[in-house]
Order: sequence, then C-alpha cells, then structure tokens
Amino acid sequence: MSERILNPDLGFVKEVIKSGGESLKKCYQCATCSVVCNVTPDENPFPRKEMIQAQWGLKDELFRNPDIWLCHQCSDCTAYCPRGAKPGEVLNAIRKMSLQEFSVPGFLARMVNQPVFLLLLLAVPLAALLASGAGHVPAGPVEFGKPGGFLFSLKYIDPLFTSVAVLALLSLFLGIRKYWSAMSEGQSSSGKSPATDISLGTAIKETVKEILAHKRFDKCETTKGRSTAHKLVFYSFIGLFITTVLAFGKVILEPNGGYLAYLGHPVNVSASLLTGLVVVYKIIGNISAAALIIGILLVMGNRMKNAKKAGLGSYYDWLFISLVAGLGITGLLAELLRVGNMPAAYPVYVVHLCFVFFLFAYAPFSKMAHMFYRATAMVFEKKSGKA
Repeated sequence: MSERILNPDLGFVKEVIKSGGESLKKCYQCATCSVVCNVTPDENPFPRKEMIQAQWGLKDELFRNPDIWLCHQCSDCTAYCPRGAKPGEVLNAIRKMSLQEFSVPGFLARMVNQPVFLLLLLAVPLAALLASGAGHVPAGPVEFGKPGGFLFSLKYIDPLFTSVAVLALLSLFLGIRKYWSAMSEGQSSSGKSPATDISLGTAIKETVKEILAHKRFDKCETTKGRSTAHKLVFYSFIGLFITTVLAFGKVILEPNGGYLAYLGHPVNVSASLLTGLVVVYKIIGNISAAALIIGILLVMGNRMKNAKKAGLGSYYDWLFISLVAGLGITGLLAELLRVGNMPAAYPVYVVHLCFVFFLFAYAPFSKMAHMFYRATAMVFEKKSGKA
C-alpha cells in the first residue's frame, strides 16, 4: 500500500473562508452534495472531495483540478446540505482564488476582487478619457466620434480600446496556458493517462456546442431561472460584439472622416451600402442591449429570490453583475439622449465607456474570466476522458 505525504496550508484555508467560503468548516463529508448534483460525473464526482481538500488546505490539489470549474454553481448542493456548508459558495471562493493564482499579472486579480481598489480601477479609464478630450463638449447637434467633435474615435477611442483589448487577450491567454499546464501536471502526478483518443480540436468543437446550448445550466434545479438569464446575457454579448464589428467596418469605409480617409487612403463606397450597414448594426445593437438589460435583471432577481437557499453571493459576484447592468443601462440611455439631442448624452457616454473599459480591461481577473476558464476545464475534461 503506497503512502502519501500531505502538506496542509492553513493560510490557504483561512483565505478560502475570508474569500466567501465562511461555511467551509461546517462540512462533515456526508456526500449529500455529490448525490444531488446533476452536473457532476458519476465517476470521481464533486464537490465532496473539493470540500475536504479545502478543509485540509490542499491548495495545489484544488487549483489543478478541473472540477472546481466544471461546477456551474447550480446551488443544489447548498440547498440540500444538512449542515449549511454551502459547497457552491465555497467552490466559488476557490475559483476566485484560482484566478488570482493563474492570472498574469496576479496583483491585478487581487486588486479587482477587493472593494478598496474599486475607485482606483475606475479612475484609470476616466483619466484616459478626460485626457483624450472627454471634458470638451462641442456646440451643435449631439454627436459621438466625429472629427473635431466629442471624443474623436479615430484619434483616441479606437486605439485606446483596441490596445486594451489586445493586452487583456494576451493576459487571458497566459493565464489559461498556466491553468492548462497545472491540470496536465495534476493528471500526470495521479498516474492517469488520457482515457480517450479525442483530438484537441474535437474537444474544443464539442465544448463550444455545449456552451452555446447551455446544456449544463439546464440541469440546475434550485436555480432553474439561471439558464434563461445566462443565455440572454451570453447571446447579447455576442450580438453587441457583432454590432461593434459592423460599426467599426462603417468607420473604416466612410468616405468623409473614415479611418482609411483619415490615413490618406479614401475609398469609394456607395451611400446606400453605408446606410444599410448602419441600419443593420443599430437593429442588432438595440435588440442585444435590451436582451442584456433583461438578462442581467433576471440574474439579479434570481440571486435575490434564491438567496436563502443558494446564498446571495459576494463582492466578486456582484461587481460583475453591477458592471454588466451599468454597461447596458448607460449604453441605451446614451443613445436615447443622443437621439433626443440632449447634451446630457455626453457625460452618460463617458460613464458608459468607463464601464466598457473596466469590464474588458479587467476581464482576465474578474468573474467574466469564468467563461474562459470553465471552457478550458470542459475541453480538458473531454480530452482526458473525464466526461
């Protein structure tokens, strides 16, 4: 019989409790959580083993375990736990700590998830926008992004937000790579080899199909409404991304004041084509914005309704929820004020851009990163044969 030496990290246990897992010590390993979970696999189920690993302070075991991300926090385990140990909340706290472990740079993940740094983090985009002319309100009709007008996008906004997006994607890629390496190391140390011959490409394709259908969210019982709310928010982000791409395409091709014209390479594009492009992206954008607002309000309502059974959530959860709500509301409000030719559209637009900057610049370090880390865990699950 082989022996294994465990090295508990008591500091880690205290950090889990401090990060939202206050009920960790209540768990007495009855396994109710794993029995009632509809998402966990039959072989090597969670979250029972993750609860004891957290109680013992086995940090490395947890962080290289894909199961902490395969948990979708349905909260069935929390609702049925006879001791009130709230496994869903504990695993959520561990996921937050996992982000801090793998994020590059790690200090940003710690800052994003501490309320004391909120104003400082918001000050960064505000200062950048003020430096680019957000304090100047031009005379005449309310317009955004016109040459000589408010926040001329070709000079300031597009380069700023493009740079932010590139840096965020690079940071996310580095974090995901570290996480994949940790999971691979965990599999190697366990002496297990992949149980399938499935290729990485096939695993990714199957994972994308599963995410688009939100199959695992549909298995939740205690928080059934989460599936609809998540779908609305998820698909609204896709719609808003398409809107951004089409709008940027219009900016590139516009004969007067477009990006190519600004660089000295004017193009001949028919006015009807540009008008049609505007109509299309405005329809997609407005529908997506409405879906985003409805979806995030449903998320809030579900949180409140199920607070007693599933827990209300921590700052970590509500920061992301509040940012998404702020993003949708200020975006729609800025459009309505602009259509009404009201100067109040300008400050509202600045607030909206601050939300956009915050949400995406800090995405690798906030709860928005969940979709990428969870997707990575799902790909690893399929590739390794855990599924």
